[in-house]
Order: sequence, then structure tokens, then C-alpha cells
Amino acid sequence: MATNKIVTVIGGGSFGTTIAYLLAANHETVKLWLRDEAVVNSINTRHENTKYAPGITLPAAIKATTSLEEAIAGSSLIFMSIPSKAFRGVAKEVGKYVSGDQILITTTKGFEQNTFKSMTEVLAEETPCLKIGALSGPNFAAEILMGKPVGSVIASRFNEVIEKVQKALSGKTIRIYGNEDVCGIELAGALKNIYAICSGIIQAGGYGENAKSLMIARALSEMSRFAYHFMANPSTFLGLAGVGDLIATCNSELSRNFRIGQKIAEGATLEEAIKSIGQVAEGVYTLKSVKEKAEQLGIDMPITSATYKIVYEQKTVPMVMEELMAIRQKKDIEFKFGAD
Repeated sequence: MATNKIVTVIGGGSFGTTIAYLLAANHETVKLWLRDEAVVNSINTRHENTKYAPGITLPAAIKATTSLEEAIAGSSLIFMSIPSKAFRGVAKEVGKYVSGDQILITTTKGFEQNTFKSMTEVLAEETPCLKIGALSGPNFAAEILMGKPVGSVIASRFNEVIEKVQKALSGKTIRIYGNEDVCGIELAGALKNIYAICSGIIQAGGYGENAKSLMIARALSEMSRFAYHFMANPSTFLGLAGVGDLIATCNSELSRNFRIGQKIAEGATLEEAIKSIGQVAEGVYTLKSVKEKAEQLGIDMPITSATYKIVYEQKTVPMVMEELMAIRQKKDIEFKFGAD
């Protein structure tokens, strides 16, 4: 049942369109901002995003526009679904039209290059809004648009933000869980893309399911180790946005990052792999940023380093796999939850 409230989605890619699709079940008007005027016209006249969701009939409640001012006007809840590379530029423009009492939610899973800032940090810097949150989880757009069950996590320091997003998005096929660990949720969503690339490499390289399971388990330790340095809660990585998203993205060709890894293992260059995917794979940028940050801070991240060697240094997969298997063996469990 519609709530009669206006909500906004900034970004008309596959996931932005999907968020708008979900919001339309609970709102009379969902404003969707994107730059491509041809796609805007298609959404408004044919109810179809021909570029990012072809074949899917979108609800009439979705009203597309190329005007940020028009998209934001009258909306109390705004979702930002913009690639990390362009996020600050769009956030700065959004900042011109929002007031401090509006709620901003990022769905982007990545860090800003060069600054290593999260998307919520960018929103805090570029807009006057205080009530900010991050949405994450194992959320493949194609499956959501097909009506398959899905769960997400909304993280914010404000209970009001969590409650409003739960109300705005909840429906027959989606569950929204709350979490106060914004840092952990954003780190989990970004980091897992690195291991999706690695998983694609393992898959295409023919190393088997045992090797993939080994990588996923150790990736979870690596993610937690990295997040602990930033004072995120390691328990967050045992939740839906952590291990849930990690498992999904490391085991499905619906993941763009997984497919990037496959293409590279099959002999494609990074540029060729990106071109063949045709959409932004955030893990490509995250891999570089995290590898550099881990070295700067002295954090041991062997899987990240190994993946970087293959993706950016063109080292052969067999050579890097041999190096990984020769690393000194450690304890299986690194964190003892609840211990003094």
C-alpha cells in the first residue's frame, strides 16, 4: 500500500533502478534521476529501463528525470546509487538541493580513490544532511527484479534512519535488517568485491571447489582483520552484509566482479575484461585502494596482494597460487568474540 510520500533514487543503473522498483510498492511517487535522456524517456513512456533492466516492466510510480533539483524536491528519503568514481561529484550537486533534515542512503559498495573515504563520509562532507545510512547485502539486481527473496542491511547511527528505510523497502520478497556499525557494513560491502574477483580467477583457472572454499574462509578472516584496524565490529562480518554477501558474490556469474576474475584468468587484460562486462565493477578500484592502504598500515592481506599481482601486475595465476600456498600457516580463528 502506498504511503503517499515521495522518495528519490539518484542513479539509474541496474541497482538504482532496482531500488526504485522496490520503493514503488510502498510509495505513490518514486523519482529516479539519471543523466541519459533517452533512458529517461523510455522509463516515462514505456516503463522500461532499456539500458540496465531491459524486459522488466517498471511501475508507473517511477518518474525519471535528468534534473537533480526536480528529483530531490519534496523528498524526505534519498537513495544514492552512484559508482564510487563519480560519487563525490554527484554528492556535491545533491548538496545544493537538500536540507539538513533529509535522509541520505548510499547503496554504493566501494571507497573513494586517493582519499580512501567511504561513501557515507563523502555524503557528510558534501551535503548538510546528518541522517545518513548505508544499504548493503547480497543483492543481485536481476534476481530482485524477478521477485526472488532477498535480504539487505541498513546501517546508521540513527534509529530513525533504520526504521524509515525498513518501512520504505520492506515487502513480500525483501527483508531489511538494521545495524549501527556503519563502518563495518561499508567495509564489508566494498571488501567482498576483491574476493569475488579472486573467486572468478579460481573458478576459471580450474582450481576446484575446495580451493574456492579455502579462499572464501580466509577472505573472511582477512576482511575482519582489516576492519578491526578501523574499529569496525568484527561480528558485522558474520552477518548478511559480511559473510552473506561474500558467499553470494564469490559463487555467482551475476557478480560483475566474479566475471572480471574469470575473464582475466582466461587471458584477458584488465581493460578487455572491463569492456566485456560493460558495467562498473567496483572491485577493480577497491582492490587497488585496499592493497595500498593495507601496505601503508602494515595489515597482512595475502589474498588481496595475490589478486593484485594477477590483475594489475599481469603475474600468472599458477605462479601466484603457488606463492599463496607457500605462505606461513596461521591459526584458523583469529578473533575470540566476548573475550577480555
